[in-house]
Amino acid sequence: MNNTRVYKMSFASVYPHYVQKAEKKGRTESEVKEIIYWLTGYDEKGLKEILENKTDFETFFAEAPALNPNVSKITGVICGYRVEEIEDPLMQKIRYLDKLIDELAKGKAMEKILRA
Repeated sequence: MNNTRVYKMSFASVYPHYVQKAEKKGRTESEVKEIIYWLTGYDEKGLKEILENKTDFETFFAEAPALNPNVSKITGVICGYRVEEIEDPLMQKIRYLDKLIDELAKGKAMEKILRA
């Protein structure tokens, strides 16, 4: 499967969909941001720059300050794939984020989402 198109999508083009998915289920944009910060190590300033610069997913993850050491605790199915079995490292990181946003939208508690 050629994932180049996904990698070149701007994070800013997908971010509103993450927020919308969360808000539809009564969650907040600040919770979406907390998940992004936890996963990638970005802070408010870093995320703002990513969104303003329309940074693509490949660069978003390549320049992430620090992938959380607990990412291996993220398991389960997203888009028909088990996240822990995805072989492409970049696609796996993208799906980790998708999975966390999905858990948020399903009402899971933040401490469980953030693998506390």
